Amino acid sequence: MLARIDHVNIVVSALEPMVEFYSVVLGLSVTKRVTISGDWVAAVVGLDRVNADVVYLELPAGPRIELIRYNTPRLDRPANIDKPHASGLRHLAFTVDDIDAFVSRLRDRGVRFFSDVQTVPTAQVTYANDVRKRLVYFQDPEGNLLELCEYR
Repeated sequence: MLARIDHVNIVVSALEPMVEFYSVVLGLSVTKRVTISGDWVAAVVGLDRVNADVVYLELPAGPRIELIRYNTPRLDRPANIDKPHASGLRHLAFTVDDIDAFVSRLRDRGVRFFSDVQTVPTAQVTYANDVRKRLVYFQDPEGNLLELCEYR
């Protein structure tokens, strides 16, 4: 039986700018830095001669985020992976208490959003106790899709 989501892994091209974005801009805590290599990881991921740098980032609750840069083998970023309608795992959502304040803070740091904060229409989705969901999409420096959401 599944117990919980342990972590989300994001493969990155440039590790340090991504660490800065997730830790300084978004506020996650860096908890560990490691380099992984050897037969064990090659077997796990199904690749040869794996060498990768990994940074673990955490929030007070929820799964850990692992930023990983493969030193070997390298692969170019697939075309259109940054599009919201591309197949596969598409975005990571963060819950915030005050979405307007958080968006304002991120805009001050140069983050661009797809739109203003939107409210999910109750004619389409309802939540218990008349809670409303507000959300907005944006991207990290490498184009990975992120969402901020607020329930109130």
